[in-house]
Amino acid sequence: MNFSARTAALRICALMLLSFASFTAPSFGQGAGHAHGKQAAKPTGPWMNTSLSPDDRAALVLKELTLDEKILLIHGAGLEGMTPISPTRINSNGGVGFVMGIPRLGIPGIDMSDAAYGVRSSGENGRYSTALPANVGAAASWDVDAAYEYGAVIGRELRAQGFNMSLGGGTNLTRESRNGRTFEYLGEDPVLAGTLVGKLIQGTQSQHVIGDIKHYAFNDQESGRNSVNIHIDERAGRESDLLAFEIGVATGHPAATMCSYNRINGDFACENKYLLTTLLKKDWKFPGFVLSDWGGTHSTEKASAAGLDNEEPGEFFYGDAYKTAVQSGKISTAELDDHVQRILRSMFAAGVVDFPRERSVIDVLGDLDVARRIEEGSIVLLKNTKSVLPLDPAKVRSIAVIGAHADVGMISGGGSAQVDPPGGNAIMPPGQGATHWQEQIWFPTSPLKAIQARAPEASVKYDPGTDPAAAAEAAKGADVAVVFAYVWESEGMDLPNLSLTGNQDAVVAAVAAANPKTIVVLETGSPVTMPWVDSPAAILEAWYAGSDGANALGNVLFGSVNPSGKLPNTFPKSEADLPHPTIVKPPPASENFTGPVAPAVRAAGLPAFQATYDEGLKVGYKWYDAENKPVLFPFGYGLSYTTYDYTGLTVTPGQSVEVTFTVANTGGRNGSEVAEVYAALPASADEPPKRLVGFTKVKLQTGEKRTVTVEVDPKYLSIFDVKKNDWSLVPGDYTFMVGGSSADLPLKQVVTLR
Repeated sequence: MNFSARTAALRICALMLLSFASFTAPSFGQGAGHAHGKQAAKPTGPWMNTSLSPDDRAALVLKELTLDEKILLIHGAGLEGMTPISPTRINSNGGVGFVMGIPRLGIPGIDMSDAAYGVRSSGENGRYSTALPANVGAAASWDVDAAYEYGAVIGRELRAQGFNMSLGGGTNLTRESRNGRTFEYLGEDPVLAGTLVGKLIQGTQSQHVIGDIKHYAFNDQESGRNSVNIHIDERAGRESDLLAFEIGVATGHPAATMCSYNRINGDFACENKYLLTTLLKKDWKFPGFVLSDWGGTHSTEKASAAGLDNEEPGEFFYGDAYKTAVQSGKISTAELDDHVQRILRSMFAAGVVDFPRERSVIDVLGDLDVARRIEEGSIVLLKNTKSVLPLDPAKVRSIAVIGAHADVGMISGGGSAQVDPPGGNAIMPPGQGATHWQEQIWFPTSPLKAIQARAPEASVKYDPGTDPAAAAEAAKGADVAVVFAYVWESEGMDLPNLSLTGNQDAVVAAVAAANPKTIVVLETGSPVTMPWVDSPAAILEAWYAGSDGANALGNVLFGSVNPSGKLPNTFPKSEADLPHPTIVKPPPASENFTGPVAPAVRAAGLPAFQATYDEGLKVGYKWYDAENKPVLFPFGYGLSYTTYDYTGLTVTPGQSVEVTFTVANTGGRNGSEVAEVYAALPASADEPPKRLVGFTKVKLQTGEKRTVTVEVDPKYLSIFDVKKNDWSLVPGDYTFMVGGSSADLPLKQVVTLR
């Protein structure tokens, strides 16, 4: 960590210690103590034998359980405002979900916290959490090692706060670019998203925390998410969103899967037997448990038979109603035992039984360092005319910093993913910055101060960017103008369009007209349209940058870090080019529940409305390729301060296809290049023009060249054959393409596969 970054980190630590008391609620003192498994004696049952498999250990516990104890394990203890709260919740750690353990057998409770890009509600609990860059930023790194580190930070900080289950692992593909949760997900391609979420889950579970993958499946828009019925054909589903989940389950081995709110082809996801049992548990051999999204359970018998193992956050359907169904014979004991076995098995597999939680102080500086490094690798350089970047502090005498509250902070994504910033919302007065649902929250990581620290001899002045004329005047006399622009996203809403919020387009255009050396920094979670794209000298996508985003950005702006991020989502020219130019929105009767909701009403759910994914296989870049639509910036695209050259492609068929090629750093700076491998299938496969089948991030010194091999899983070259109910390789000629983006693939080789 450089000096300025460490100084900023220490400042954050000080803010944390001094400020939390001014805006947080008391922590859950008594309940937390119980949740940490303080038992009279260490359990000695045969299930504590660590040489046994998780399945065998779970089976031994299952034999000891009473019916009431089994029922306790298959539902939550309630959450204020959503369900009646059980007295057992007093034993919880105060998170969003809690499953009562079986203390007499040494089985701890399951304490859950939302943790998409960091641990939620830490301020409320009197604690600190590191905000990592938004998940879409992690995807922009195309870096499997960074994804693992990302998950490990979340796992460590969950344990330190007394939690033993993460509710992260978002994997829904970007079918709808205006989805308010795009920032929580990992892009538009199933191979990229599935590979990265698998590594993230591995990192989380390495810390003896239950990891999950969500929202299974097709929860690709927030508008009417509780009532929308997604229509999609089986092949399109298997080759897109479901393939991302299949890869994530196979590589990450999550202990849990969270089913989504929406219906799929008629059935709610949490009572959809095809999704939960046929695919997940049988075809993919998932041994863990399925829990519902919060309030996403709609039945007892149907959900149980479909494969839902745990209702969250309460017990409308899996409490007394479930017990009655077992006692009356409507649900078999074997079916109940399967649910319980899966939950217990996951607890043993993740290590939450053998490694009890102990509250601890997290390594603030160490985790900030990880967050900064991941953000440095996630920033995407979209434009750099005449190499205006990196900035040279010896030559730049005046800098205008404009817009987006860049004097005090950087924005974050909202909803259940929201992480509390230390000291509160940076744009609010001290003591008034508590986080609330669907409020725009800025982290105290100031780009203005980061720029000042790196150009100490320059005059660096700030303009709020609220008035285009004033912003242009501020930029006119400066050597360089850096305009910050943002779009805020949150769970529970979709974006009205892909434009910058408010009058920011006008501000960017005015500043770029006033200063030819204008640099635009975007803080967004989704693609944005850019009517001004030709005017600025440089454009960077910084995403939601996390707790130390300003220092990461400063390092890229001034060249101590060479940008290496690549887009995980296509940036279209306009909404008119999207597969669905208008989001299908719910009628008033289907929009949301109002007032207290009786179990019978909850069981029926809101009236369904239809969203048809008739683009089918053509998700993201596959759509634009197939429809011959030009884009603003293509999938996989990102510039560097150096240059790379690709040579020597060799494709070797075998059990897995080996794609070997050489990448050389031909420029004047050290850097890392994301090398992308695509394949075009035979025409008889009836597929989009190409698909991503592999990638690798290659670190290269100036002048260095390296030969790398990417192994391509045969499934990534196959189609899903509905008649065979299996993946099938279509015999014929396959064109393999390698390069630096989906639109820049200089190496090509045709290979016949059979």
